[in-house]
Amino acid sequence: MASDRDRTIGQDLNGVADRIRAIRKDLSPTAGRIADFIMLNAAEVVHMSVTEVAERAEASEGSVVGFCQSLGARGFQQVKIALARDLVQPVQFIHEDLTPEDDTAAVIEKVFQSDLQALRDTQKALDVAALARAVEAIRKASRVEVFGIGSAAPIAEDMNYRLLRIGIQSRASVDSHIQAITAALADKSTTVVTISHSGSTVETLTATRLAKEAGATTIAITNFGKSPLLAHSDIVLNTLARETQFRTEAMTSRIAQLAIVDALIACLALADYDRSVTTLARTFEVLATKRV
Repeated sequence: MASDRDRTIGQDLNGVADRIRAIRKDLSPTAGRIADFIMLNAAEVVHMSVTEVAERAEASEGSVVGFCQSLGARGFQQVKIALARDLVQPVQFIHEDLTPEDDTAAVIEKVFQSDLQALRDTQKALDVAALARAVEAIRKASRVEVFGIGSAAPIAEDMNYRLLRIGIQSRASVDSHIQAITAALADKSTTVVTISHSGSTVETLTATRLAKEAGATTIAITNFGKSPLLAHSDIVLNTLARETQFRTEAMTSRIAQLAIVDALIACLALADYDRSVTTLARTFEVLATKRV
């Protein structure tokens, strides 16, 4: 998921291919492999994570990021989006299936079909055993911390709300500073749930790493594929949304993330049925006073 910092990504980096060609002869062997891979596979790179590029170029993630910075970029994401601007139609930054000629009916059809496909694909990709482990990790925790930045923030807040409704002590952190502090103060009795479509957002990566180092059990809800987040996650719950990763804000994946949260909450409620029903009834009474 993109952070506030990423919202202007790609707006001030032009001519990526020309920049690579200009410095190619002066690059180290590792940087040269990265440059060659990006140039030869630009159309693939716009859909790849930094981890995948590193593996394919036989380099480290740090080397890929360093190479991107040598081009004048802040990191890999900015290079990827700049490449995408040269390779795809601008309308694809809005939604991957749209064309400029689409009318309202066509937009509705394409967006809904894309969301439905994401749900079907995610159901197939979701590891049932991993979901069961996530349920147990949350049940055993003294508290649950939910992290999300940018498009993942409302998903994190929704999950926190749903956990509280069934009597599980939880807190959502959608500010990067709060996330870092919360993660550093975690311990073995803490379970952290990180929501990130790309698995590459710096803020949530840092918070998840800090939480794992502090002894917390870490759960990731992230799109299928290799990403830096996996290295810091004990349990991975995969979405499978085919939306393009060069877009700075997730769209289709949010539906899949919510479906995983729904399944997780339902399993948790059934696992502690009496408590959940009692808590739901109590909170329903309280919330009823908020309605006319």
